Amino acid sequence: MSGFIDSFRNIFKIEELRTRILFTLGLLIVVRIGAHITLPGINAGLLAQANQNTASNTLFGLYDMFVGGAFNNAAIFALGIMPYISASIIIQLLGAVFPYFQKLQKEGDEGRKKITQLTRIGTIPIAALQAWGVSVQLASRNVNGTSIISPDMSPFLFTISTVIFLTAGTIFMMWLGEQITDRGIGNGISLIIFIGIIAEFPFAVFDEYQFVASGARNIIIELLYIALFLVIIAGVIAVTVATRKIPVQYAKRVVGRKVFGGVTQYIPMKVNQAGVMPIIFAQSIMFVPSTVLSFFPDSLFMQSIAKYFDQTSFVYSAFFALLIIFFTYFYTAIAFNPKDVADNMKKQGGFIPGVRPGKPTSDFIDNILTKITLPGSVFLAIIAIIPTIFMNFGVTSGLSQFFGGTSLLIIVGVALDTLQQIESHLLMRHYDGFMKGTRIKGRK
Repeated sequence: MSGFIDSFRNIFKIEELRTRILFTLGLLIVVRIGAHITLPGINAGLLAQANQNTASNTLFGLYDMFVGGAFNNAAIFALGIMPYISASIIIQLLGAVFPYFQKLQKEGDEGRKKITQLTRIGTIPIAALQAWGVSVQLASRNVNGTSIISPDMSPFLFTISTVIFLTAGTIFMMWLGEQITDRGIGNGISLIIFIGIIAEFPFAVFDEYQFVASGARNIIIELLYIALFLVIIAGVIAVTVATRKIPVQYAKRVVGRKVFGGVTQYIPMKVNQAGVMPIIFAQSIMFVPSTVLSFFPDSLFMQSIAKYFDQTSFVYSAFFALLIIFFTYFYTAIAFNPKDVADNMKKQGGFIPGVRPGKPTSDFIDNILTKITLPGSVFLAIIAIIPTIFMNFGVTSGLSQFFGGTSLLIIVGVALDTLQQIESHLLMRHYDGFMKGTRIKGRK
């Protein structure tokens, strides 16, 4: 414990690291403030009453958790950073189809800058479309027949202002995330999602406490749930940092009569090579049906379809799991290219024992990567649908989301990445890190 405290003190001895952390905290505070600034034309009192009658186990309730309560608050940051993530998914999918985007992905820093710019541009129409859906959803909400929209504001003006404010809020959050990445401690977009989830944790615990205190569930059952939650958390942490290494024996070089022996090194191949990105991608896709259906609040047919995409439904869980498995393979293929690894090994005079250099090595690595990605993707899918299982057993939706599913994976993944960033700064300046005698392994 004393070692951890000493390491924590060391953070503030490094001026650059201290500045980066304080800068990051300042921008995250701005994000939290924006989550409580209500859109123009909304009656905050009626909105609070309407939220009391809204089920939190719907997909909108999950969306609200990702944006730190901003959606239920009808705040200017109600869309969060999700439109940016959706745009990023579309750009990466285009890279698998169109040669132009494939070329950009291979052009290094210049290509990444161009892709980032295209992602920013694509965020605007996606945010505007989602903002329109939110305006329709808000306009349909009422308390005892009284609309939560101020009678002084016309429906047309409310729609226009809502689209403008929500789109601008998303663009501003996108900019904040990039500033945290460049001038803070990194992982700006992930940290914005992380802080939104963490902000809702105290309310979820309080709701669960009230549920147990009311006698709705036995305390023994509650303790069993907590024990199960701890086991799940341990499993998520273990799989998140798990790696598999393939030995690479470097070929001997003969110069005259001198023989330089080979050196065994390793190619790090993780069980979960893609990290939390498949979860985030899949979740963004699952928000699309709800966004489209929100345009038809008075249609009985559309609302009947919406039930199939309810977070507690089997159809939702099945689609969600399949999307996670797909995006795990998709993102792994982008992040780890066996052909590039094989080419680099060949240039450095390296080889895998028993495998010829070149294409056979690439096929060998690809085969192993496919095999270890499957259990990793299935694990992600199971963890993602755990909240649905818990909610069907009576656990409150808020607590279920924290101890299973997307939120837990994001919390664990972002926390490890952030800790690794701080650890790197400490080690570069010859300070003891948080984990003496070992090093925190990154997930990327």
